Amino acid sequence: MNPVHRTLLSSVVLLLTLRIQELVEACSCAPAHPQQLICDSALVIRAKISSEKVVPASDDPLDTHKMIQYEIKQIKMFKGFEKLQDVHYVYTPFDSSLCGVKLEANNKKQYLLTGQILKDGKVFIHLCNYIEPWDDLSLSQKKSLNQRYQMGCGCKITTCYTVPCSITTPNECLWTDWLIERKLYGHQAKHYACIKRSDGTCSWYRGGPPPEKEFIDISEP
Repeated sequence: MNPVHRTLLSSVVLLLTLRIQELVEACSCAPAHPQQLICDSALVIRAKISSEKVVPASDDPLDTHKMIQYEIKQIKMFKGFEKLQDVHYVYTPFDSSLCGVKLEANNKKQYLLTGQILKDGKVFIHLCNYIEPWDDLSLSQKKSLNQRYQMGCGCKITTCYTVPCSITTPNECLWTDWLIERKLYGHQAKHYACIKRSDGTCSWYRGGPPPEKEFIDISEP
C-alpha cells in the first residue's frame, strides 16, 4: 500500500472511530406520544426560566459531573400537587450527551416542563421528558393537560412505523403520525388523546371539553 492510500485509510478509520464514539455518547430517547410522557412524569408545570447556573451534580468531591440549575417562575402546576406545591428550581445534566436540556433563561419564554422528583426533593428534567415552548403547543394539548391526558394513563399508546400495525389489546391506541406524515409529533400527537372508555377499551378522543366518564362515541383520526 502506497503512503497516500495509507494516509487516506488512516483518516477514514479515524473519522469512523470518532463518529462511532459520538453516536455512543449521544443522548438517545425512545419515541413516545406526549400523553405517554406526561403520564410517566411525576411533575408537569408551566413556567418561565429566570436564570441558570452550573452546579456540582452531587456533594461527592470525586464526582466531576455538573448540572445546570434553572431558576424558574412557576405559572401553573398540572401534576405533582401531592409532592410539591411550588417549584423554584429544576435541574438537568450539563452535558447534552447525558440528555441535558438547554432552555432560554430570559424570564420571557414560557415552557411546558415535565420531569421527575428526586429523593432530595429536586426536580430533574432531561431531553427524554416532554419539554416544549408553551406557544408551540396546540390548543387541544393545552386543554388536555388539565385532565384529559391523565384520564388515559391506563391506556397503552403504540407507535406504528410500518404496516401492518394493529391493536393487540383492548386498552391500546395506535399512534400513526410517522406512517402518515413521516414525523412523530404530527396531527395526532397535537390534537388527540387516548382515553379509556366505560367498557375498559381505549380510543382516540379529539378536542372539546373533557369527556364524561360514561362517554361511548369517540372521534377517530
